[in-house]
Amino acid sequence: MLNSKELLIHTKKLSILFVEDHDDLRENTREILKTFFHQVDSANNGEEAIRKYKEFYAKESKYYDIILSDIQMPRLNGVEMVESIYNINPEQIVIILSAYDDTKYLLPLINLGIEQFIKKPIDYQDLLKVLLRASKKVTQLGTENNNNNSSALIKLNGSAIFNKETNILQHNGSMVTLTKYEILFLQLLSDNIGKIYSNEDITAYYSSLNESLDIINVRKLVSKLRKKLPENCIESIYGIGYRIVPSFEK
Repeated sequence: MLNSKELLIHTKKLSILFVEDHDDLRENTREILKTFFHQVDSANNGEEAIRKYKEFYAKESKYYDIILSDIQMPRLNGVEMVESIYNINPEQIVIILSAYDDTKYLLPLINLGIEQFIKKPIDYQDLLKVLLRASKKVTQLGTENNNNNSSALIKLNGSAIFNKETNILQHNGSMVTLTKYEILFLQLLSDNIGKIYSNEDITAYYSSLNESLDIINVRKLVSKLRKKLPENCIESIYGIGYRIVPSFEK
């Protein structure tokens, strides 16, 4: 039998999102999870789970440490939900609950790279053992990525931050919706903070990604992006190009 104290050592600072459409199972399991995890949130379908996933990041500036989810759910099933979440955060640890008739979903989930399956009905000792392994992995990943995370966060000014790894822009703690071309533009300028990128540099960059952007549309792109950012995040150098202003110059 699993030593609950050992589990608590690894989980007491972690967060988990539990996704399950059966009310009794969701609430009962949630109460058990609350014994071990610092924060436990729940959702009753995949669509709600994705919304809460984004809201959690917007509020905490980090993702849930673990997602525990059923497969068959209304609105958005487990496969679709996991695929959407991996598009946001490829390193997310996901544990799937699967019933005996869920076999057609297993291969797609394995290909997506989920952490592990747990069979329904849930054996809670097995669940806690899987959570222990997942929690240890969270700790290991956190240690390995600790130095990389700071370099991935680009401070545009005191209230706007662009995450180069997740392509998420936050302003005053809220997530800002970006178009594909806006994301690519911020990625380019944030590769070398303070460097001036000419119109030719920018159009060549998009061309290298098989995207079409001419000089006229560069100006339009910058104009639209500036409306989503605080003032003076992106500087125009007349006749030369654009740059992200280094924080020490602000």
